[in-house]
Amino acid sequence: MDRRDPRRDRGRAHRGGAGARAALPARRRPRRGDGSGGRRPARQPPRRRPVIELSGITKVYQLGGVAYQALGGIDLTIGRNEFLALTGPSGSGKSTLMNILGCLDTPTSGRYRLDGEEVAGLDEEKLASVRNRKIGFVFQNFYLMPRMTALDNVAQPLIYRGISPSKRRAHARAALERVGLADRMGHRPNEMSGGQRQRVAVARALVGRPELLLADEPTGNLDSRTAREIIDLFKQLHAEGQTVVIVTHDPGVAANCLRQVRLHDGRIVEDVRQ
Repeated sequence: MDRRDPRRDRGRAHRGGAGARAALPARRRPRRGDGSGGRRPARQPPRRRPVIELSGITKVYQLGGVAYQALGGIDLTIGRNEFLALTGPSGSGKSTLMNILGCLDTPTSGRYRLDGEEVAGLDEEKLASVRNRKIGFVFQNFYLMPRMTALDNVAQPLIYRGISPSKRRAHARAALERVGLADRMGHRPNEMSGGQRQRVAVARALVGRPELLLADEPTGNLDSRTAREIIDLFKQLHAEGQTVVIVTHDPGVAANCLRQVRLHDGRIVEDVRQ
C-alpha cells in the first residue's frame, strides 16, 4: 500500500517538480469591435494650430477722397516652425501685409487669427498687448536705444510685461548668448558693427519667446558678408523651432527660405515651397 502523503505530491506540482503538469497561460479575450486583438490603438498626437490664419483680408486707404485698395483679398496660412519669405515689387502690398501680420495695422475686412486668437477687430491697446506677447520684430534700421547697452536694449520689451529687473536681465543675457553676443552685452550701439547691432535687434525680438519672428528687410543696411551671417542666424533659429517670416525684395535672401509667397497688386500670385 502506498503510504505517501498526497499533500506532498500536490506541493511538488505547485513547485514545478517532476511529474507536474505544466500550467497553461491564461488566454486573453480580444476586445470586441476594435479589430486589434486586444491591443489599444496608438494615440494620435494633437494637431498643432497654425501661427497665422488670414481669410479674405483687404486693406483700403482713402487718399484725397479716392479709395486705394492696397490688399485685395488675402488668404494665407502659416504653420508653426515655417521659414517664409514675403516678396514682391514696390507697391505690391507686402509692406501693408507685414503691418497687418505684425498687428501694427488692422484690415478693412477679413479675418486674422494669430496663434488661435482673432485679432482683426482689436483696438490699439489690445493690439499692443498681442504684439508684446506674441510677435518679435526685426527692422532694417535696428531701432536700438543709442544710450543703452546691448543688455538693456534687449531687456526693454520685458518692462511692459511686469517682469522684475533681475529676471529681465537674465532673459536678456540668454537671448544675447543665443545670437553669439555674450562678449558684447555692455557695449552701446555706436561701439558695435552693423552686423552686431542687427544681432542685438534679433535678440531683442527673441527675448519674449514670441510665436512669430517678423523681419522687415533685415539685411538691407548690411554688406553681403554680414547679410549672409544674419541669414544664417535666421536659419539657426528656424532649426531650433522658431517661426520666421522675412519681408524682402531681395531674391537672394528669399531663396534661403523654405517657402516663398509673392505679392503683386495686392494679391498673392505665387506660393512656392522648397
